[in-house]
Amino acid sequence: MRPPHADSPPLRRPAPPSALRTTAALVIASVLLLALVAADWHPLITLDGDIARATHRWAVDEPGLTHAFRILTDWVWDPVTMRLLCAVVTVWLVWRHSAWWLALWLVATCALGTALQQTLKAAVGRARPVWPDPVDSAHYAAFPSGHAMTATVVCGLLLWLLRRYGAGPVVWRIAVTVSVVSVVGVGLTRIWLGVHWPTDVVAGWLLGALMVALAVMSYERFGRGPEPRRPATAPR
Repeated sequence: MRPPHADSPPLRRPAPPSALRTTAALVIASVLLLALVAADWHPLITLDGDIARATHRWAVDEPGLTHAFRILTDWVWDPVTMRLLCAVVTVWLVWRHSAWWLALWLVATCALGTALQQTLKAAVGRARPVWPDPVDSAHYAAFPSGHAMTATVVCGLLLWLLRRYGAGPVVWRIAVTVSVVSVVGVGLTRIWLGVHWPTDVVAGWLLGALMVALAVMSYERFGRGPEPRRPATAPR
């Protein structure tokens, strides 16, 4: 007899119109930004440079804040940290809920996000900012920001899982706050530290959100099992 939280075999369910509209908007925005960056559209490249130069000056003038941002981006919001968090949740899904299909979906989505990120970096080949007095360094191509995209994918998926497993209002508010701070914070620190252009970060946010939207739609359509059992409330 299967555990009550186990996923059932894939089912086909149509995506709601709101999800389709959101996904379409993310696709259009992502493709448009990719095209403009690949074409070196002058107004956008100029804006990128102006913002990057301004934030770099601030980073040089505020070494204490810059050091704190380096700790956050290298340890707290680093893609490796985010993937480890995803791995822990995957183990929890299998161990506590026997949700093998859902765990596989989570791992596959994170892996596909990484593959898309690396493919675009290689295809676009955008150089990172270069400064005479750098405050940090990074390798590989700049577009899109791997930190921003990974944080968006992981936080978005984990929020969806919390909602699916009936997180209480306090836990939900804390999770949303931490996720928003993490996703926005990691993007801003990458610009502040001078290792990404602003549009790299925006692309990471857009593509990460698109990955989450596509993953949730695919699971709702093909892999959704019965809703997890909520804990019973004690009688008053």
